[in-house]
Amino acid sequence: MNGYVVLSFISGLIAIVIAVVLYFRVKAQPAGNEKVREISLAIHEGAMAFLFREYKVLFFYCIFLFAFIAYALHIETAIAFLVGAVLSLVAGFAGMQAATISNGRTAQAAMDKGRGSALMVAFDGGAVMGLCVAGLGIVGLVGLYWMFQGEKLLADVLHGFGVGASSVALFARIGGGIYTKAADVGGDLAGKVIAGIPEDDPRNPGAIADSVGDNVGDVAGMGADIYESYAAATIAAIAIALTAGSTQLNKLAGTGNFSLEELRIVGETLPLAFAGIGLVISLVTIFLLRFFKECNPAKALRATLLVPPLFFIAFVYYLVNSLGLNIGIAHTAALGAIGGGIIGLVTDYYTSSRPVLKIAESATTGSATAIIRGFSVGLESIIIPILILAILVWFSYGFIGQYGIALSAVSMLSVTAIVMTVDAYGPIADNGGGISEMSGLGPKVRAITDELDAVGNTTAAIGKGFAIGSAVLTVIALFVAYKMEIDHKRIAAGGTEMILLLTDPRVVVGILLGGLLPCIVGASTMLAVGKAAGSIVNEIARQFKEIPGLLEGKPGVKPESSKCVDIATKAALSQMILPGVVAIAGPIVIGFGLGAEALAGALVGAMIVGAILSLLMANAGGAWDNAKKFIEKGALPGHGKGSEAHKASVVADTVGDPFKDTSGPGISILIKVMSVVSLMIAALLA
Repeated sequence: MNGYVVLSFISGLIAIVIAVVLYFRVKAQPAGNEKVREISLAIHEGAMAFLFREYKVLFFYCIFLFAFIAYALHIETAIAFLVGAVLSLVAGFAGMQAATISNGRTAQAAMDKGRGSALMVAFDGGAVMGLCVAGLGIVGLVGLYWMFQGEKLLADVLHGFGVGASSVALFARIGGGIYTKAADVGGDLAGKVIAGIPEDDPRNPGAIADSVGDNVGDVAGMGADIYESYAAATIAAIAIALTAGSTQLNKLAGTGNFSLEELRIVGETLPLAFAGIGLVISLVTIFLLRFFKECNPAKALRATLLVPPLFFIAFVYYLVNSLGLNIGIAHTAALGAIGGGIIGLVTDYYTSSRPVLKIAESATTGSATAIIRGFSVGLESIIIPILILAILVWFSYGFIGQYGIALSAVSMLSVTAIVMTVDAYGPIADNGGGISEMSGLGPKVRAITDELDAVGNTTAAIGKGFAIGSAVLTVIALFVAYKMEIDHKRIAAGGTEMILLLTDPRVVVGILLGGLLPCIVGASTMLAVGKAAGSIVNEIARQFKEIPGLLEGKPGVKPESSKCVDIATKAALSQMILPGVVAIAGPIVIGFGLGAEALAGALVGAMIVGAILSLLMANAGGAWDNAKKFIEKGALPGHGKGSEAHKASVVADTVGDPFKDTSGPGISILIKVMSVVSLMIAALLA
């Protein structure tokens, strides 16, 4: 197995190198005319300014938590926490840099060379984010594993790494989500509903802030989210292997002759090997897309999402057979990889097919009916993903026991690099369309960027479903690891295993308290978006009123876009603190205040409520968004842009914006952060 771990580390380094090469490749593309460059620079500067201000807040947060972990646990764990946090920040920074130089070049490529070239510029820009997320994650995890392999501190160090990755992901996703949706909702309402102009119209003062938000939320935020799931699932699998007894470990053995210690090493290294295999397949897929760039973009990008898991499954079956391990390991990996793809496709259906058309039709009778129909679609969309996750847990456990649940999550996340690449492609294509509109490149260019953007909306929906599905499965694996860590420490100290009974008031109270936490985060983030969006609407209305010639579009008259950027930035940075405190302090307060059993109950309560809320919000929001786009594209004859049905769909979409890009993803990260923090403090609670 050590050879496969070396392969994983090397593949991680290669991914980072290729990300750098792709960055400079994109940067070498024509940047466009003066207007395109001016708008691109404004978006880049706004995005980087937000990122640096966010990182300042995170610096003080990380220093405080570093000191706490060093005092409560070990200095090595605290250092690993910093490593996890810093690598996540580096991935976000690199992805943001690439995305903000790719958007204008995508629009220019569409004008100069057509759809195929524009697709590749946007895809390569997204690949920088995807490869950095996977490459840095593997390098960090394998590096720490090698340094502490066989030592008692290995588990603590990996847990610290996970908390670092989780903390940054929480702030990046929620802070970026508040920013992007405040700007998006404000720009939509002020533009389409109040002034009757598109959100990307150069007269709209919120247009630049909206484009900045696409990057800070859907690139840096989503990247941190996937990076955290990637790390947490791997850590959960290794943690279970470290604390597993002989009964569990023997389930890994197949036709080969293994000692218990050898099986334990197999359990520790399998998730690292799977990650490496998935990354190699993702790298090959990224280069193969070049041969299909002139094909239908939707089919090409769907294939890049759905084909790699099949190759991953084939390689895993070969690996398991060649090592003489239990074939159930391969079955479990196949379940995870296929399950992730199915969840993505189900999400795609509910956010881009017949259910969306029904929401668009309901908008003809007003915004209320559109909102009601969209909410019902969101509720219905939960059913199949939750059933799939239940099937994964049931059969994964049946094949190879508790370890199988974590390995299934690792397998679902194995091709993270390509999933993140395609997801980051979406906001780049969206920004490219906005820049072509604001710079007046013409209807032909806009038609190309609109087509690429439409594909991006679909891939983004698949990415969100994948992210939330993998988050829930990861949380279940982390819960198993938490329970096993508690039992391992108690038995080592001469005690007994932790018994979790629904008749135990500690467990029941924990479930109730845990179920409250996703509601607190959801409420605070929705409120933050609503307040900030209202302030942006008022600012845009003021500019239309007080800047002569702005609304009329007189030559030389420009909006004060920086003021909308500043409003969204201040709101995001101030309002992301509470969710961060809830995620970190919640498990600590419940665990040390009410005991390990109560914290176990809290993790279950948060997982159930969080899984349902995050899926509901993400899918309902995506469905409302695409219902608006259906109407704009003429899906309802007689109800096009500017109609009452269109205005109703815009209102529904503005409700869905914080659903799908702020609160839903924020809740899914919350339950992961709670689980990782709980795993880190398990030894103290035991």
